[in-house]
Amino acid sequence: MRKPLIAANWKMYKTPAESTAFLTSFYPLVKSNQTTEIVLCPPMTSLQALTDAARGKSVFIGAQTMHWLNEGAYTGETSPSMLTAIGATHVLVGHSERRQYFNETDTTVNLKLKSALAHGLTPIVCVGEHLNERETNLTADVLNLQVSVALEGIDPATLGPLVIAYEPVWAIGTGRTATPEIAEAAHKIIRAKIAAIAGAEVAAATRILYGGSVKPDNASALCGLEDIDGALVGGASLDPVSFSQIVINATKA
Repeated sequence: MRKPLIAANWKMYKTPAESTAFLTSFYPLVKSNQTTEIVLCPPMTSLQALTDAARGKSVFIGAQTMHWLNEGAYTGETSPSMLTAIGATHVLVGHSERRQYFNETDTTVNLKLKSALAHGLTPIVCVGEHLNERETNLTADVLNLQVSVALEGIDPATLGPLVIAYEPVWAIGTGRTATPEIAEAAHKIIRAKIAAIAGAEVAAATRILYGGSVKPDNASALCGLEDIDGALVGGASLDPVSFSQIVINATKA
């Protein structure tokens, strides 16, 4: 059984005070949950406040990005050792907005994935196609390439912590959501590629999340499918009641 994972990506929202206030409101709503891994990914400025506030609670704290090196002359970057030092346990890698606005590539995703695994962080590697790629039947090609490059040169024996998030770029922040059938088909492509690279056992154990306009009213239908193991949630994760309902509905699925 793959443990479901529901992750909140807060993007560039919430101060440290707002982040801890969210946790104060959110945690009582999901405290009884024992079956789903819950991860909050705040802005870097809120990481320390949230890791402190989450101690002793069944909520994990992750970063939205990181550099692959431990230190160096890289102004504005955060290293994996800095993340682990403050208690972060997860990290998003290659989110579509990082690729689109900050020139991240499949190659840098590979470097970050190797580094995250080496430092004991749980990497949530984001992959997904743009609208024009879906409309020209290139979804499988795009996903296969992104997964292949991400996993290049990595020992399959080290991939136990790996999480993949399928986020169709055309569904992020647009209100458009892939139907459960579209999402499940994409997840099957990803799992098959992992199997081809790292073996069937690794593929069967790898959690693949869906991300793209996930809301309380569609979480159950999406997460109830065989190959969908949870969700990466953007806008709907900013409100504690909304996000708690996603966790609850996904768990029921």
